[in-house]
Amino acid sequence: MKQLQKLYPHLLAIIGFIIISLVYFYPIIQGKKIYQSDIAKYTGMAKEQIDFRAENHTEPYWTNSSFGGMPTYQSGANYPNDYIGMLDNAIRFLPRPADYLFLYFLGFYALMLVFRVDPLKAFFGALAFGLSTYLIVIIGVGHNAKAHAIGYMPFVVAGFILVFRKRYLHGGILTMLAVALEITANHFQMTYYLLMLLIVMSFFFIYQLIQEKDLKSLPKIIGTFAVAVILAVGVNATSILATKEYADFSTRGKSELQFNADGSKKESNIAMDRSYITEYSYGIVESLNLFSPRLFGGGNNEKLTEDSHVYNFMLNYGASPQEARELTDNYAVTYWGDQPQVASPAYIGAVVFFLFVLALYHDKRKIKYAFFAGAIFSLLLSWGKNLSILTDFFIDYVPMYDKFRAVSSIQVLLELCVPVLAIMGLQSFFTDEENRWKSLWKTGATTFGIIVLLFVCKSMFNFVGEIDHQLVDALKQHPDKAFGTQFIDALKEDRKDLYSADLLRSGFLIAITFGALYMYIKNKLAANTAVILVGIFMVGDLFFVDKNYLSNDGQQFRSAQEVNMPYQPTQADSLILQDTTNFRVYELAGGIYSPRSSYFHKSIGGYSAVMPRRFKEVYEHHFERSMGDLGSIIDPQTLSLKASIPVINAFNIKYLIVGTEKGDIPIVNPFHNGNAWFVKELKEVNSADEEINALGKIETRDVAIFRTEPLTKGINKGTRKFTADSTATIKLDLYKPNHLIYTSNNVNDGFAVFSEIYYKDGWKATIDGKESSIFKVDYTLRGMDIPKGKHTIEFKFDPQVVKTGSLIALFSSIVMFLVIIGGVYLEERSKKKEQRK
Repeated sequence: MKQLQKLYPHLLAIIGFIIISLVYFYPIIQGKKIYQSDIAKYTGMAKEQIDFRAENHTEPYWTNSSFGGMPTYQSGANYPNDYIGMLDNAIRFLPRPADYLFLYFLGFYALMLVFRVDPLKAFFGALAFGLSTYLIVIIGVGHNAKAHAIGYMPFVVAGFILVFRKRYLHGGILTMLAVALEITANHFQMTYYLLMLLIVMSFFFIYQLIQEKDLKSLPKIIGTFAVAVILAVGVNATSILATKEYADFSTRGKSELQFNADGSKKESNIAMDRSYITEYSYGIVESLNLFSPRLFGGGNNEKLTEDSHVYNFMLNYGASPQEARELTDNYAVTYWGDQPQVASPAYIGAVVFFLFVLALYHDKRKIKYAFFAGAIFSLLLSWGKNLSILTDFFIDYVPMYDKFRAVSSIQVLLELCVPVLAIMGLQSFFTDEENRWKSLWKTGATTFGIIVLLFVCKSMFNFVGEIDHQLVDALKQHPDKAFGTQFIDALKEDRKDLYSADLLRSGFLIAITFGALYMYIKNKLAANTAVILVGIFMVGDLFFVDKNYLSNDGQQFRSAQEVNMPYQPTQADSLILQDTTNFRVYELAGGIYSPRSSYFHKSIGGYSAVMPRRFKEVYEHHFERSMGDLGSIIDPQTLSLKASIPVINAFNIKYLIVGTEKGDIPIVNPFHNGNAWFVKELKEVNSADEEINALGKIETRDVAIFRTEPLTKGINKGTRKFTADSTATIKLDLYKPNHLIYTSNNVNDGFAVFSEIYYKDGWKATIDGKESSIFKVDYTLRGMDIPKGKHTIEFKFDPQVVKTGSLIALFSSIVMFLVIIGGVYLEERSKKKEQRK
């Protein structure tokens, strides 16, 4: 009975998390769904995969609806024997997006219990962590995998700490499950950052062991982690192996090209360009918006009121109230930080920051230094190009760091570490009476000092944003040339007002938090009353800021049908869909970055941070350049291309969707090569640069380019010519994304090029049932030697990596289950021994 009574507070906390998660996103209770822009794009790209799964009750593992073709490993593929995924689904049982918010709360609460924080403080701490503005905003835009991975981070840290505290059984099992679930979230950038945090924290724990002269425990600790991680990796073997296999094929792999599309020589051979990696770098001073949200203007889509300088400037200029409102909403970008754009500031809360400082002054537990080091480490790396000496070192020398972009997102570690310290500070304030007042006034002086300093330094900032010149150019359409400049002047005044208003707001929140804790010291408030007041201030602060960026209105939450079907066919789509042959579509608006056309057609566009590298390079080198002046190559009478564009023809692009004043129209490409064709010449080149450049100089229907390398092993070296036969045919008889059947008929031996993307792993080809080699030609397509006569050519995508990974996952899941059962048995046996004593 006593054991049950101990569980009641935790059960109440979990019930509270469920209720708050549902109420926070209350439209989901009404049957609505959250509209997430990134998920809508993903849905467009994954439509063929989703439809195939629904119809065939199995996975294709390949799609042709995006980027000309790619594996679906990073597009939500389901794998056999994914039992850890089933556990993950059980934990995230609430409807989306409440499931992610619940996961935030639950993970942080579990971490607080490791620090023996009482349930009430842990409850408010969990709410504050989960409502951190960045964590809420990534849910709104659809960074689901990122939110998923962040939600499991506190569980991993909790298990990590327990193992170092020599609670090997509990810590080992928790670490094993938490790491397995973290990997299941499938956001390797977040998992990589978490590993970096654990490495930083491990220095503290090892130093502590050295001080305690207890290095003999280190082998046990390492052994526990080794077993836990091996099993956690094992149950996720399929996704890990598939990701590893695909990595080199994607934009995360290193390019073989020595020159850029513009002809300039590449400066580095890192996986991604340095400027691309650091494009989103936090400004050094901008980081202060962690405790004052709109210090640098907030997000790119802040809405100014009718009291704003911009709105009143427009009225004074002669605009009607409606015009003033429209111009203010469309052009008044208040954000003026160092990043290209931000959806919201990474605000962790003024009260959280106050309690964080309190922990540094008052909490005597040395583990606070591990979390403080993690926060500082995260902050420094988030500055990216603004602290280039550190960032360049990590890009050049730290393994895999160059495979991730948006370095500012490493602040998720800070957004975990700071709330942990904040709740540690709150707990120690109520449990440790020594120097309580001294710590409180030092915290007040420090936080108020920062606010006063920022007020003093206000005149040092120019409040000019990088986007301002674009706004001026856009507004030059107005008859008065001075209009743009005056608009920016008014906008700068609004930015100054936001700066001051939010500093005052943070100061007020800090003052009332200080007052509540001071009244507790003076016995004017009971302990629980003071905790509840501080908790309400802390959570309420974040709640109201978050609602500026993720609201429950009709824009964010929509009918289930609208979310499930995010794109509606245009007239161009409807006309193209009448053609039932197999071809690709090129939507010029957005080009390779347009997932909309993938929803209806096999497209060269898509939406993925890990698109196929070779296809992206071909697009950059040839597609946009080859189109030239559209007006000169389109016949307005027939709505078709007047001239052949060989590179586009090679990818079997039969239709181009072109935007006009009257809407999108389909342009027919009568020159497309079709699904496959026999070439007259197979030409060898010596380098990747020669290969990609040659594509712009050949007629792809007649000539194919290759170079001798592992991907073309078995192909005869040197240029080869083939006897042309006008009656030779090669026809697609069956199409499935993972299964293609062709019939060829040729009186001579020939070489066929297929308009399908070459991928060296998983695809098997047969000619009349006998396996045949597939070669990479034209930098990114498939080619095969076809003997004379009539033949059936079959391509099947049956990836060995899925079979191997699934067997490892099954074995690891069984062992993991046995470890958990064994752990429970040992725990029960230990308790019985204690009772006998």
